Amino acid sequence: MVDFVHTWSPEILAGDWLLAAPGLADDADLRTAVIISLFTDRLARPDDVIPDGTTDRRGWWADNDDDGLIGSRLWLLSREKTLESVRQRAIEYSTEALQWLIDDGVAQQVGVDASFSGIDRLDLVITIYRNSGQSVEIRFDWVWDQIKGLRTDAYRQAA
Repeated sequence: MVDFVHTWSPEILAGDWLLAAPGLADDADLRTAVIISLFTDRLARPDDVIPDGTTDRRGWWADNDDDGLIGSRLWLLSREKTLESVRQRAIEYSTEALQWLIDDGVAQQVGVDASFSGIDRLDLVITIYRNSGQSVEIRFDWVWDQIKGLRTDAYRQAA
């Protein structure tokens, strides 16, 4: 059991570490791992198109092209439209980011679903199938709002 939990605040686009009282909710450590895996910017591949037109491939400071990349490439979707191909890429990027859970024996399987809500929102639902046979569902209903909001905020600052 952990004594802290990572939370994400969609209002301020930031995560934080919170100390937890005794009796921390089950699977908080798994939720923390999923949040870090999905919402840390993974190093873009050399052939990825960078949304802002620069050559900044982002990524965690210790990432390299060979092995052990942290995070996801969801950030590459920041200037995309709500198209089926973008929904499929969100699933691909999320699955890629969570593959380590299977590789490290934390989970037997990871399910990722993405769906558009309205005209400008993408919701992610992650289902972790534990080795014990139990499953844990984690919903991120605010993802697209936040990814698209980054672009809107940057535009407002530039204006």
